[in-house]
Amino acid sequence: MAEEFHRIRRLPPYVFAEVNTAKAKARAAAEDIVDLGMGNPDSPTPAHIVAKLVETVQDPRSHRYSMSKGIPGLRKALAGYYARRFGVKLDPETEVVATLGSKEGLANLAQAITSPGDTILVPNPSYPIHQFGFIIAGATARSIPYTPDDAMLEAITRAVKHSVPKPTALIVNFPSNPTALLASREFYKELVRIARQHELFILSDLAYAELYFDEANPPPSVLEIPGAMDCTVEFTSLSKTYNMPGWRMGFAAGNPRLISALARVKSYLDYGAFTPIQVAAAAALNGPQDCVAEMRALYRERRDVLVKGLQQAGWDVPPCEGSMFLWAPIPERFRDLGSVGFSKLLLEKAKVAVAPGVGFGEHGDGHVRIALVENSQRIRQALRGIRTFLQGDNAAPVEEQIKA
Repeated sequence: MAEEFHRIRRLPPYVFAEVNTAKAKARAAAEDIVDLGMGNPDSPTPAHIVAKLVETVQDPRSHRYSMSKGIPGLRKALAGYYARRFGVKLDPETEVVATLGSKEGLANLAQAITSPGDTILVPNPSYPIHQFGFIIAGATARSIPYTPDDAMLEAITRAVKHSVPKPTALIVNFPSNPTALLASREFYKELVRIARQHELFILSDLAYAELYFDEANPPPSVLEIPGAMDCTVEFTSLSKTYNMPGWRMGFAAGNPRLISALARVKSYLDYGAFTPIQVAAAAALNGPQDCVAEMRALYRERRDVLVKGLQQAGWDVPPCEGSMFLWAPIPERFRDLGSVGFSKLLLEKAKVAVAPGVGFGEHGDGHVRIALVENSQRIRQALRGIRTFLQGDNAAPVEEQIKA
């Protein structure tokens, strides 16, 4: 009876646990920790969205069960967003499903389309649900490079030729969590060509579509590419775009067969999000978008402050192109510690929490992810701690710093 359950055995230990435990211990000791570890937006949800929620929740009729695939007005709002932003026409009835955040959508689509023993191609490093949603469903994940370039495309082609069984789907996530890289339309064109040639499904996580810092080049959608609708489902989320992480509102859009499979599985599992949340989400998509531009400007300011300060402290971290993260290579003299060891040392010495890169895959172990989720004043506080840690102990070997 003590034996671990089958699906739980397939999941590795939670690699963030050590850092989270150390963070909780420090806070219990009344230490002031600047937490840049979790991608949890700190700004309030825009007032007009909250007002629509409050208005709707006062109607008792909105307190009843909702619709699993999303109320019609919300699905129409998402279709309208895709038409405006990407020039993509979607049928709200057959090509859109509302989800409880993009994470739930990915996990339930994995349950819907996976057969035991299937192989899925997943970038390494990448957001954990990309891999483990399919592992829980009984598939095997094969790692491919995470850079949106020829190396990734060539690796996909090799994997199709040499995997047994042939892969059934591949995951892409640009702007990327955790690496913050963006993909071009040219990359997506070749990706769609390969997927159609080899009968692969493309599952695109576009949760950070509106978090980009080159106004002239907003991130594209895979669904913009001719033929993509034949093989692609794309997941989006309101969490980052409208500072609505706790509202748990996301979407899947694309291939009708895949959308139908997801909707069918969801119909057995949930009754959809609370109706007032769905109405408010529609108001977010249909309403004024000034708040989105303000959100981008805020993250750009934080990025610039953090990158400049880290460079002045002697830590050369490249600025992110998109998302709300810096993907920071571990300084050379701490590289042997690995990302968990370095994250724990940074927490102890600088009072700053970051996410160890190995939590996103073994190929992320040379990096840590730094989230832009504190205001500029707190970021400057974090920078003072990091600078003191990196420069004040500069002459001390790493072993002595760990013992100190």
